[in-house]
Amino acid sequence: MNKPERKLIAGEVFLQALAEHGVDYFFANPGTDFPPIVEAFVRGRARNAKLPRPVLVPHENLAVAMAHGAYAMTGRPQAVMVHVNVGTANAINNLINLSRDRVPLILAAGRTPITEKGSFGSRSRQIHWGQEMFDQGAMVREIVKWDYELRNAGQVADVVARAHEIAMTVPRGPVYLVLPREPLSASLGEMPLIAPRPVPAPPHPDPAAIAQLAAWLAQAERPLVITAGPGTDARAVDALAKIAERVALPVVAHNARSVALPSRHPMHAGFDSGPLVGDADLIIVIESDAPWYPNMQEPPPGCRVVHIGEDPTFARYPMRSFPSDLSIASPATIALAALDAALAHAALDKAKIDARRARLTERHEARRTKAAREASADTLNAATFSRAIGEAVGEDAIIFNEYPLSLDHCAREKPGTFFGLSAAGGLGWGLGAALGAKLAAPDKFIVATIGDGAYMFANPTVCHWVAAKFDLPVLAVVFNNSRYGAVRRATLSMFKDGAAGEDDGRFLADLDPSPPFEELMRAQGGHGERVERPEELGPALARARDAVMHERKQALVNVLIPN
Repeated sequence: MNKPERKLIAGEVFLQALAEHGVDYFFANPGTDFPPIVEAFVRGRARNAKLPRPVLVPHENLAVAMAHGAYAMTGRPQAVMVHVNVGTANAINNLINLSRDRVPLILAAGRTPITEKGSFGSRSRQIHWGQEMFDQGAMVREIVKWDYELRNAGQVADVVARAHEIAMTVPRGPVYLVLPREPLSASLGEMPLIAPRPVPAPPHPDPAAIAQLAAWLAQAERPLVITAGPGTDARAVDALAKIAERVALPVVAHNARSVALPSRHPMHAGFDSGPLVGDADLIIVIESDAPWYPNMQEPPPGCRVVHIGEDPTFARYPMRSFPSDLSIASPATIALAALDAALAHAALDKAKIDARRARLTERHEARRTKAAREASADTLNAATFSRAIGEAVGEDAIIFNEYPLSLDHCAREKPGTFFGLSAAGGLGWGLGAALGAKLAAPDKFIVATIGDGAYMFANPTVCHWVAAKFDLPVLAVVFNNSRYGAVRRATLSMFKDGAAGEDDGRFLADLDPSPPFEELMRAQGGHGERVERPEELGPALARARDAVMHERKQALVNVLIPN
């Protein structure tokens, strides 16, 4: 007996439209809103339709972090779908991270069925009343670039096209779709035309502004670049390196979130802008939301300040009052290439530049010598921990860092080999981002360096399950000082001589007793080790690295750092 022909449903169009727009992965933590999605995937697979790969992730915060890691490897936006308002709530922490890092994401959530009766998909569970909100999109509206609720099944292809277009337009960022199950499961006559629209080209800088900046650089005696990293585009790193070499321009990777310059580049001036801000006569801020802290440092009178970036004013920040004499809205790659071209024709004082280069090179070598001396100590601390990781993983490893790693002691020479936690600082990102990167780049060696608090925030049981389920062997190294270090440091910065300082700021920051994190890894079939003495660290990291690279096992090294 022939099966009756099934009519196309909107969920099928939704998934195919995502795939046609370049979405590789559909990270999902499902609920009772997902039946049309489940049906659409099963139907699509049966007819060999082009679909994103479904990835079941049993926690929404992890799903969003994995989408970020996959984007870092591919440059294409990924999709996450969660369960109505409660799933959205679990996703918000890392959604804020993505928003501040301008990561395009199509975040979709179901919605309580609109109808109480009378429609296919009407409410059928108690929670369909308890989970309804007056305005579900309001939960994320301040975080995302755009949000929309699907109102008509026939809209679905156009809604995906609009979501992709907005997410990928510079400055990029996440968008949010609300998908009630009635329109998502509604029948359509035929597959509509899915025609991705071209994304607008990123803005190019005003030539007059570039010429002005080139003239100021030629005049400057003590210029300085401060950047959190020009992003994932290797061309931006190359262009900045050329400019830094051409005019002897020191570059500080302040609160680094990507590689700004190779560590060995003589114009690399370290990772703390504070000591240099007060001496500069020209500061070029590139993609840095907080290039220094006005409560602690200020540029000297007469110092010019220039801001370069996709959104150099950081318009979504409620308050940001850094001085600005010139603002250039353009991706760093484009702006730096234009600046280098302008400097090639500028009248530069070679003697002045050579003298500055000699001073900066000497300072660079002194800083690296000091760092090497710190990392050779016979103890476990941030310096020795970071040096050992750099030696064990090598230059080609891709590191996702959530707090503990010191780049002064762990050289990163290649663009795209380091990603740091977003400026928003939402914990539970690093291990998930590493897993997403491994999914998208299975031949790369991926490492997550995380604090013990960040590891617990990451829902580690779910992380290790996902790694085993989808064959994602990554190396996780836990900097375990049994405390919330950021909380303690903030307390001592204000109340070192107060009552809170009497117990070294440990109140509400103490995470003792520390669980045996290595046992969590072993319980899920991975390679787990515990390190308590300095001489154990290098060999343990080497064994864990080999387990990941040669045995394709996920691995974790739990490094106990003395308080």
